Amino acid sequence: MNSSESYDYIIAGAGCAGLSLAVHLIQSRKFTDKKILLVDQQTKNRNDRTWCFWEKGTGLFESIVYKKWQQLTFHAEECSKTLDIAPYTYKLIRGIDFYNYCLQQIKSHPNFKYLQAPIESVFSDEKGAGILVGDKLIRSQFVFNSILFTKPQLSARQCWLLQHFKGWYIKTEQPVFNSAIGTLMDFRTSQEQGATFFYVLPFSPTEALVEYTLFSDKLLESQIYDAALRQYISIKVGITDYQIIEAEYGVIPMTNYKFSKRQGNIVNIGTAGGQTKASSGYTFQFIQKKSRALVDSLIQYGHPFNAPSDSSRFHFYDSVLLNILHKRTLQGAAIFTELFKKNKASKVFAFLDNETTLADELKIISTLPTLPFTKAALQHLAF
Repeated sequence: MNSSESYDYIIAGAGCAGLSLAVHLIQSRKFTDKKILLVDQQTKNRNDRTWCFWEKGTGLFESIVYKKWQQLTFHAEECSKTLDIAPYTYKLIRGIDFYNYCLQQIKSHPNFKYLQAPIESVFSDEKGAGILVGDKLIRSQFVFNSILFTKPQLSARQCWLLQHFKGWYIKTEQPVFNSAIGTLMDFRTSQEQGATFFYVLPFSPTEALVEYTLFSDKLLESQIYDAALRQYISIKVGITDYQIIEAEYGVIPMTNYKFSKRQGNIVNIGTAGGQTKASSGYTFQFIQKKSRALVDSLIQYGHPFNAPSDSSRFHFYDSVLLNILHKRTLQGAAIFTELFKKNKASKVFAFLDNETTLADELKIISTLPTLPFTKAALQHLAF
């Protein structure tokens, strides 16, 4: 087996986590003397997804934010509300813009190499770490791995739901959208499959992304997503004459499984490192926090192992909510309605970002239905 190549760092996977880490390394300007290999089997030349997130001020990727909103709305059968999101701004980055931006930076730095190839496995041993590409071993000091090779084995108190979604970029002839206001969640649809909502993010008076999202344990057939989108656009958005410019589809695991952050000199990142928020599926900002922490640890200590660990308190909250969603003891629509109906959106955003104090969390939790959450909490603690 050939093992002729070696690097200081290998980034396994060029999705959001791998590319974000690469840009954080570049922007720090502290690693120009390090040989860094980025490996992914895909070309990253399609607009295959979007990342939405809320943020205070400007972030590292501000220059490629496609659209931002200062106002959002929330809808459910019994509640419609304009959300006060200050001091946050809601932002959207298109996949193709993110890929192009990151890869352009990577290609302009000669200490980086991009290899398009499938990774068979990652490994750590007494010499460091590495990856297997075909029959070739490529070694490094550390591997930053974002690939979830297999679904983990779950314990009795661990849940595994799927956030699956399909979205259409649509364009109309006549102006129909208020591009200053986005719809964060609209639960005015059937909840038969599980927690189900739409969101609408208008880019201009004639263009918008309309997305159909579900939290459930099973995926749907393609035509069911399409039918739901057509119905929602016709009835709730109120238009029938439009053109579908692009479509996107994705699946994100929502689980309270505790992903291993490290195996020897392998550091797991992205979903494989537990950076997908278990109760909401939001990932982008958690990846940025983790990337900053890893880079800071490398700068200060020479290794990536001093990045702060995740709060067990928030893991417990996520586990309780997943228990409820999995067992359907309470509809997801009812939970999110109470959250946004009785709390400022800025407080909910901070809570979902794992950035609230215990006092803030107790106030938020007190606005939720007591009995289902108490039962779920006790069941989780009983194992």
